[in-house]
Amino acid sequence: MKHCPSRRDFLKESALGGAGLVVLGTGALGAEAPSNKLNIAVVGVGGRGGADISGCASENFVALCDVNAKALASGKKRFPNAKTYSDWRKMFDDAKNFDAVICASTDHTHALVSNNALKLGKHVYVEKPIGHSVHEAATLRETYLKANGKLATQQGTQIHAGGNYRRVVELVQGGAIGAVKECHVWCSRRGPNPQPPVIKQPIPPPEWLNWDLWLGPASDRPYHPSYHTGGCMGWEQWWDFGNGCMGDMGSHLIDLAYWALNLKSPATAEAEGDPPCGDPKTKHSYPHWLKVCWEHPAVGDRPPVKLFWCDGPQRPPSPEGHNLNKWGIGLLFTGEKGQIVCDYRKHILLPEAQFKDFKPPAPTIAPSPGHYKEWLNGCKTGSPTLCNFDYAGLLIQNNLLGCVAYRVGKKIEWDAENLKAKGCPEADPFIKRPYRAGWSL
Repeated sequence: MKHCPSRRDFLKESALGGAGLVVLGTGALGAEAPSNKLNIAVVGVGGRGGADISGCASENFVALCDVNAKALASGKKRFPNAKTYSDWRKMFDDAKNFDAVICASTDHTHALVSNNALKLGKHVYVEKPIGHSVHEAATLRETYLKANGKLATQQGTQIHAGGNYRRVVELVQGGAIGAVKECHVWCSRRGPNPQPPVIKQPIPPPEWLNWDLWLGPASDRPYHPSYHTGGCMGWEQWWDFGNGCMGDMGSHLIDLAYWALNLKSPATAEAEGDPPCGDPKTKHSYPHWLKVCWEHPAVGDRPPVKLFWCDGPQRPPSPEGHNLNKWGIGLLFTGEKGQIVCDYRKHILLPEAQFKDFKPPAPTIAPSPGHYKEWLNGCKTGSPTLCNFDYAGLLIQNNLLGCVAYRVGKKIEWDAENLKAKGCPEADPFIKRPYRAGWSL
């Protein structure tokens, strides 16, 4: 999968931090003894899968799976002793051969791979979002919690390991701008809103692609290259395979709001986009742009919070003297005493004149050893991972409820316990999507 520059430019921050893993039995020159290495199986070895493999290069890769025969052949060349599969379900029949699973397949198969791996007792790292529907994200969270801390999980929100996010969390939670009742999140990406291709004659899939396995749980349809190419502006835009900018960049950006404000389940979700809901063009794919508002109830000492999202050309109102159009991505926290505007790498307290003599508090959130090392260490020692499926499950449920609200065209009152939009049965198939026969969580 290809990623747009606004995300790729910051992936290197996932390697932030100092010390490596602390494990017993290391060999000469600090190299880890073979007996301490994890045996890892990978689903989706190209694109992000290749990056994830590199992030966990200290371990043993014993099983590789991909529906793309060319990507699988490249993986086999890199790991000649690994067994190869085109169907992850068959790979899981040999589960005794591995300890952990990395899932970097398309969004619509993330939850199926990950939940079945958890049920086999495997540690799991999965690219974001962990689920393609609200129900999937909730199911992964539930399965993870049932493991009672015995399994290490991590969602691929690499920027969560960065130092800037930690500093913003400390400022918000330390009261630098007072009680925060509103947070705006935005991303400049504008979707193409593609429409189903008109196929006058059958187009055979390329010989290297197993089209049936690529579709997986999605409804059957004739092959067309527009469905599986293009990365963040291609397959991810189709509702059957992804959730557009919300599923991709929302996972990274709304993450900071969730962390800093200690958000859980929203009470409501309301959305609008272009084309508007009800237009025939909205049936199949993510809109050109989307705006969402979630209302989160008060928790402890934190007041109720309105959380806003906009992508494409939309922006929240700019604070006086500061133009938010200069920020391609970002967040704006609005508190009783001031504001914080930030992105992956930097943050500014506003009004700047008011905070010119401000001295930030001493850091209280420890540096990450690195996004991948955090997960590997959790697999081996039981130490916590910050993007585990408890946290990520709530984050992704929130985000995808925004897509549900857009698709039904009305404000949703959310019953988190029962995973229901109150009085809105038309939301049910978007909350829990149907699967083709042979595929299940």
